Amino acid sequence: MGNSRAYPVLRTTDAAEAFRRAKRLCGLLEHVDDQVWLFSELPTVRDVRRIAALAPGLPFDYADARTDPATGEYLLFDLDVTALDDAALAGHLPLTFSEDVERERVEDGILAALGDGMAAIDWHGRWPDDPEIDSHGHWNYDGVQVVFHGDEAQYGDRWTEDHTVFVHVTKYGDPERARKLAAHIGGEVLGEAQLGW
Repeated sequence: MGNSRAYPVLRTTDAAEAFRRAKRLCGLLEHVDDQVWLFSELPTVRDVRRIAALAPGLPFDYADARTDPATGEYLLFDLDVTALDDAALAGHLPLTFSEDVERERVEDGILAALGDGMAAIDWHGRWPDDPEIDSHGHWNYDGVQVVFHGDEAQYGDRWTEDHTVFVHVTKYGDPERARKLAAHIGGEVLGEAQLGW
């Protein structure tokens, strides 16, 4: 197995532009899964409400580990965010969300749901074989990712003004494919490959 290699191919302060170009890259995939992985850091009640609308019934987590003062055991966030009023929900912030969500729901609503926290969408699929550069698609590794307010494929903990689009390829890397994909959206490979999913 192993992790994909993620090449940053676009960085911009315009979230809508990053999303639009990521979607153009998705159009090049031979296959795209019906669900996307959605990650979001949620520092405000408003942010939680927006993501909950995109992903009804799915669980949220505490952003930072919390322990029971009496037992020292780690606490899990197992409440229904839609059943809490704003004041009660605020007492649990910040939260995170990281789950597979129906692709259409996310694509239709993510830009309106973005808040001030870091967020990411991962489209998994398969790049078509490209005999011209002797590159083959790989089901376990291929895909597109956009990280809002970040520049690391594994999210990291450094918030930025920028939004970064990544292409994911085989665990061995494929810089030639990454360059071709970047060129397709008017971008370029912006540094070394990072550890992907």
